[in-house]
Amino acid sequence: MKTLIVSLRCCAVTLVLCGLIYPAAVTALAHLLFAHQAGGSLIGDADGKIVGSELIGQEFSDAAYFHGRPSAGNGDPMSSGGSNSGPTSRALKERIASAARRLAGEYGTPVPIDLVTTSGSGLDPHITPLSAQLQVARVAAARGVSPELLREIVDRFTQPRDFWILGEARVAVLPLNLALDARFGAPRRRDGSAPAN
Repeated sequence: MKTLIVSLRCCAVTLVLCGLIYPAAVTALAHLLFAHQAGGSLIGDADGKIVGSELIGQEFSDAAYFHGRPSAGNGDPMSSGGSNSGPTSRALKERIASAARRLAGEYGTPVPIDLVTTSGSGLDPHITPLSAQLQVARVAAARGVSPELLREIVDRFTQPRDFWILGEARVAVLPLNLALDARFGAPRRRDGSAPAN
């Protein structure tokens, strides 16, 4: 009986320390030191309305916006995950080949791998600088602005490797598209309505 009581006390102390005090302290510290990140890295538009997160990719289909990576979860953050198709999957190979042919026909050149493959999470918010530069002509034509000006904007939104050695250079699609809307206004359809991205 004594051993049981000691075990229950240890369990209760561990539960309070590791299940309540530690998570509360880490959360409070995160909000104190990294408030933006701890709050979800949320991004607002020019009116201050929250439109997304820096950490979660969104689907853009309108020609006036830069497009991100394909998503296995169709851009739904609640459906995070890859397709679970392996490198020997015939369906995966056919899907990638079909997307590569379609985009190569659209851009007139072979496309970078990140425009035809999904990330492991399916929610990657970044594309490579090459993928962004490849889309400049389409976005410039849809918005009626200079391609050179758009290239400069893409360059400003290109993030280098972390600590100059980790990862690769990348472009966050949502902040880039929001910057375009802030500078040039949201594009309008022929009927005068704003596109659904």
